[in-house]
Amino acid sequence: MIRGIRNEVAIIGMGCTKFGEHWSKNAEDLILEAFTEAIQDAAIEKKDIDAAWYGTCYEEIGTGKSAIRLGTTLKFPFMPITRVENLCVTGSDALRGACYAVASGAVDIALAIGCEKLKDTGYGGLPGGESLYGTDNRILFPNASAPGAYSQVAIAYFSKYGIPPEKGKKALAHISFKSHKNGSLNPKAHLRMVPTIDQIMKAPIVAWPLGLFDCCGVSDGAACAIVCRANKAKDFRKDPVYIKALQVAVSSGEELYYQKWDGTYVETTFHAGVRAYQEAGIKKPREEVSMMELHDCFSITELVTYEDLQISSRGRAIEDIEAGFFDLDGKIPCQTDGGLKCFGHPIGASGLRMMYEVYKQLQGKAGERQIKNPRIGLTHNLGGFPAMCVVAVNIAGNEP
Repeated sequence: MIRGIRNEVAIIGMGCTKFGEHWSKNAEDLILEAFTEAIQDAAIEKKDIDAAWYGTCYEEIGTGKSAIRLGTTLKFPFMPITRVENLCVTGSDALRGACYAVASGAVDIALAIGCEKLKDTGYGGLPGGESLYGTDNRILFPNASAPGAYSQVAIAYFSKYGIPPEKGKKALAHISFKSHKNGSLNPKAHLRMVPTIDQIMKAPIVAWPLGLFDCCGVSDGAACAIVCRANKAKDFRKDPVYIKALQVAVSSGEELYYQKWDGTYVETTFHAGVRAYQEAGIKKPREEVSMMELHDCFSITELVTYEDLQISSRGRAIEDIEAGFFDLDGKIPCQTDGGLKCFGHPIGASGLRMMYEVYKQLQGKAGERQIKNPRIGLTHNLGGFPAMCVVAVNIAGNEP
């Protein structure tokens, strides 16, 4: 039974840097920038924060696998700080830790922050032998890469549902086009140009059918949230955002080792979504969810996630894409800030960046990209390969 902490915790302040190639800034600069915005947004003082959760995957040079960087950067003397690392779910998991601490009554106000300075690490390109699963990737997944793994999902999906390759590739192009169009309206987004559908379709292939515009890039950035008990939230601001669900699911790897999984979806996402809807009290997600920020590491990932989260029926997501269902003016706008594809993907910060967009949209403060009357926002992170991954699904609303 999933009890959860629905409506027990609220976000009272958030901050987010511009994502991009920050050659003139270091991780400390980005952390400070995001934190400064959040503390001002919450209208509290630094001394009011009781504990912090710091999410990062790669940027820990000089401090080891610890939370020391956050303590020294923000000058938190002897504060309890927990370092979180959970692949691309890192930022969402940091938020979960902070919210659970507040809900338990252990602390009154908590901070969740995620940061990555990937441009300083040389991170990028295809993987070598670095391990994600406790062994050499080249042993567990011979010749595998992230684009290669997700391209196989696209091929399997097209085959299972009888989708002509050109039609399938055009649907993927629409996903990327939509995100670029939304990202162009966002001053904090990394990539703000708007290519045409034709340019996206004709772009160089990375792993067929995924072309250049079907793959997210690598960015620097930081984002953070300040949370407190929901019944105290309006003591700090008139428009807090309430946590409805915080769910994480981790694959056991059974998809990889047994034949029941056909490679056309991500089963871990489905299970995380089911539990999140149960916690949030959502019975009909297609009717109740107002907006989504999904883990569009690749355009096909976004497509199958529509179905994994029970928004589109199995095999029917392309119909919704073609109908504009997920466009900015559609029924459930997706990637209103540009998504990983255009806002960027500094791994430890992405989950909190997604919630930052939900927070702004629910408050009606998203500027040119503001959608009409949103009530419920959903974020989704996925770390790893389709057959063996960790997934977070978080849900928030603007009513207690």
